[in-house]
Amino acid sequence: MNKIIIASGPVIVENGKVLLNKHGDTPFWKFCGGKVETFDITLKEAAVREAKEEVGIDLDFVDAEPFVMHTVKKTADGDIDVLLVHFLANRVGEVKPGVDIREVEWLDVNNLPDDLAPNIIPTLKHFGYLS
Repeated sequence: MNKIIIASGPVIVENGKVLLNKHGDTPFWKFCGGKVETFDITLKEAAVREAKEEVGIDLDFVDAEPFVMHTVKKTADGDIDVLLVHFLANRVGEVKPGVDIREVEWLDVNNLPDDLAPNIIPTLKHFGYLS
């Protein structure tokens, strides 16, 4: 079992609303993005792939410098270190949820629900959307 996961994805905010979705084995709202499975692509390329798979969009990167955050995922087999790499981007195209996505919403950054993944608030603060 891998003890380290690197995940990459975009942060997309339009008109004060952030694009979040629910998928995978957790009940939280998350940015689109996912595990880097092969290391023959860049983190940006991984973010592009995940955005296309999850919400059917292409990306126009706003900032070359990502926000990187460390968290720990608790599992029955022990802790896994997770490095989350978030790039600020604009969407290109219309949002069309992929097959694995339970919900996708544009949520008001100033009125976010409580069931957020732990990286949402720090990432939005980093990019200046929250104080």
